[in-house]
Amino acid sequence: MADRLDTLGAVEAAIWRQLALCIADKSHPWRTPVLATVDGERADARAVVLRELDERQKQLLIYTDERAGKVRQLLSHPYGTLVMWSQPLGWQLRCRVRLAIEMSGLSASSRWARVRLTPAAQDYLSPLPPGATVATPTPTAPPHAPVARDYFSVIEASIESIDWLELHADGHRRAVFNGHGARWVQP
Repeated sequence: MADRLDTLGAVEAAIWRQLALCIADKSHPWRTPVLATVDGERADARAVVLRELDERQKQLLIYTDERAGKVRQLLSHPYGTLVMWSQPLGWQLRCRVRLAIEMSGLSASSRWARVRLTPAAQDYLSPLPPGATVATPTPTAPPHAPVARDYFSVIEASIESIDWLELHADGHRRAVFNGHGARWVQP
């Protein structure tokens, strides 16, 4: 962005514009954030793909295989953090989220109806769960006929707070947005 944003309102609006852009633009740096969850006593993190955004509900949607380790983790501890970095903007975003998963309801089945005939459907059709040991990796072919929903699921990440950090030659700035409002904080 050419001009620095002056107000908390302008920063928050720009954050939501960038989140909307990353859903539509597969090359946007925020499209694949890191999702950190808790696995027992340890943190666990992996890159995910943001698929949808509902600004009014402050919710991001992520598709997953219901057998993935992150699903087990969020079922026992339904909180996580999404971390995004944009070099062009000089912005880091940390979103603290409450996680829920839908494995069989309308949210999952309606999205599966769109995904099932695409090459991406193979991500959810393997007889083996993610992380299972295999003798040798083998590429999978795209489906040629409609298939069952199988292991496709939707993770709903409801944003509880956003921590925005701008790294800038003229000085770094940081702001927090949550249910208590917005405030500038020390970077």
